[in-house]
Amino acid sequence: MIDLFSDTKTKPTAAMRQVMANAEVGDERANEDPSVNRLIERCAALLGKEAALYLPSGTMCNEIALAVHCKPGDEVLCDATSDVIGFEGGGPAALAGVMLNPIAGIRGIYSADQLRAKLHPDRPYAPRQRLVEVEQTANLGGGAIWPLATLREVAAVAHAAALVTHMDGARLLNACAASGIEAKDYARDFDSVWIDFSKGLGAPGGAVLAGNREFVNEANRWKQRIGGAMRQSGIIAAACEYALDHHVGRLADDHANARRLAEAIAGIDGLHIDLASVQTNLVYFDVIAPAGAEALCTALVARSVRMGAMGPQTIRAVTHLDVTAADIETAIRALREACAAAADAR
Repeated sequence: MIDLFSDTKTKPTAAMRQVMANAEVGDERANEDPSVNRLIERCAALLGKEAALYLPSGTMCNEIALAVHCKPGDEVLCDATSDVIGFEGGGPAALAGVMLNPIAGIRGIYSADQLRAKLHPDRPYAPRQRLVEVEQTANLGGGAIWPLATLREVAAVAHAAALVTHMDGARLLNACAASGIEAKDYARDFDSVWIDFSKGLGAPGGAVLAGNREFVNEANRWKQRIGGAMRQSGIIAAACEYALDHHVGRLADDHANARRLAEAIAGIDGLHIDLASVQTNLVYFDVIAPAGAEALCTALVARSVRMGAMGPQTIRAVTHLDVTAADIETAIRALREACAAAADAR
């Protein structure tokens, strides 16, 4: 199966597994795991922050950040397609007790003017606005990259209104690979930020949340509260460090594979894609035929290719570490065959 369903489908490479087997470990909860300590120091520097915290998942990074920055009843401003709205199980309400105020951005990216239009005076009968959140890259925006200038303008508006800022950096390093801009430059004006290791970087789990020392100290309290301590987690942290050493530069290969797939899709009858929307490793396209996305995905699975239906007509394909250029050519053939078979059936 050529699995383009998500970049979370990556598996540790043989070399990464060897590093994991040899990892130095200790009690991470007591700050005694040398592999974890080395990783968080490195990530704090990478992101330009004072301190960092190792966590099991990116979802936990987001939920802890909201809980630290906000009090129950506070309002978080974010794009309408943000993962915190649609893909974290209602965690913002259940854990932090916050309200989410969606902004109708374009492909997951909103402007400083749009944010400014959402701001209101601090009145006792309205929720207190507390946090502005962005997602780099924007998942439902097709892996769109927030321009650096836009990020800085949005952060400036937020800070001028005494709001804090948080960056969901699940695919931040994809943005870095595509733009040539360093992670710390993207994260500079954000009070907290995290990066994920279980997507394109290929580690079996883990994410690192960063900010100033006070924020990280409070985040660590929440980590204990919701069961995020992992004890001898250096086994996984070693995989994350290996990924930083060996898998960041190759993200460009995923982007090239995504571009090749997108260009082929543009030439297949029954499919539609906006080539300008493919900036990183996410490829969103539409099925014009009445049968729709689910039927095409089913037909692809029968041809040993897996993609994800994201709506009645929309499909997402995600390139990653475990998908080669040859796999992309196979996926393209499967798409052509499936679409031709659907056309013949009509």
